[in-house]
Amino acid sequence: MDFAMTAVRTALNGASYVAPRLAGGAAFRLFRKPRGRSRLRPDERPLTDRAEVGEIAVGGGKAVSYRWGTGARPVLLVHGWESRGSRFAPLVSELLDLGLSPVTFDAPGHGDATGETMTIVDLRDIIAELDARHGPFEMVVAHSLGVTATFLALREGGARQLPPVRTERLVAISGVPDFAYLVDRFCERLGLRARLNAELRGRVERELFPGEEDIWSRFSVPRTVPEAGPASVLVIHDADDDMVDPACSRALADALGDRAELVVTSGLGHRRIIGDPQVTACVRDFVIRERAARVGRAAGRPDPSPRPAAG
Repeated sequence: MDFAMTAVRTALNGASYVAPRLAGGAAFRLFRKPRGRSRLRPDERPLTDRAEVGEIAVGGGKAVSYRWGTGARPVLLVHGWESRGSRFAPLVSELLDLGLSPVTFDAPGHGDATGETMTIVDLRDIIAELDARHGPFEMVVAHSLGVTATFLALREGGARQLPPVRTERLVAISGVPDFAYLVDRFCERLGLRARLNAELRGRVERELFPGEEDIWSRFSVPRTVPEAGPASVLVIHDADDDMVDPACSRALADALGDRAELVVTSGLGHRRIIGDPQVTACVRDFVIRERAARVGRAAGRPDPSPRPAAG
């Protein structure tokens, strides 16, 4: 833990003894707002400059959407917390080469979007809105908190009474299992006392989702897996992820049963995994294999190749 985090931990834990509400409010503000905006990298700019750019009003700001290709066989790419759509640039290039039409975005408080922050419901609404504009998506690729929001959109749809999102295939990379995990992991990384965890949960319930009966169940991926969801799900996680325990993706794969295959990488951590050539190739092969299997089934033939064993 660096000096700044140590100072924050000490201050919050100390304040929690004499002013728990004040300390809880400070922890909530830290939890609520991204630490900084991910900037566009030089190697991402050429692809981003080729995109058709749009806007989506959501929450307290406007998301920025990016679209490539002809519109045929659209694929949605969903980023996570403190990230941005351009991080999928290597995958966008691969998908374009396969004849697909990638769509991604920057959520409020992220990338080039306006606003200061987003909630999981904002992320859900962006997914549903892009589905209404450019879907139905042949595949959705989601990372981190984007996985949680994607399952929510598959079950609930979005604002404006948008229906549940439908997709044939899903790729879940380094998925966050539920909202409660985010709170617990945040407190664990900062070394906060159990009392501050309880204060933070209370703030989340009252200020982010007032009137909700049980957000912790609603925003839990295992509880939001739709029975009529994607027929094929590729679950990818890195063994050295220090932000989200790889066991979370193993549990997701188990919950999905025969629909899922699990791939475990190593040495990539939580963020580098989405741009890694090995992972990009894995997603590309998933697209090719599943499309060939679908064509074969339509023609009455068996699947051309078995799924790889879980990693």
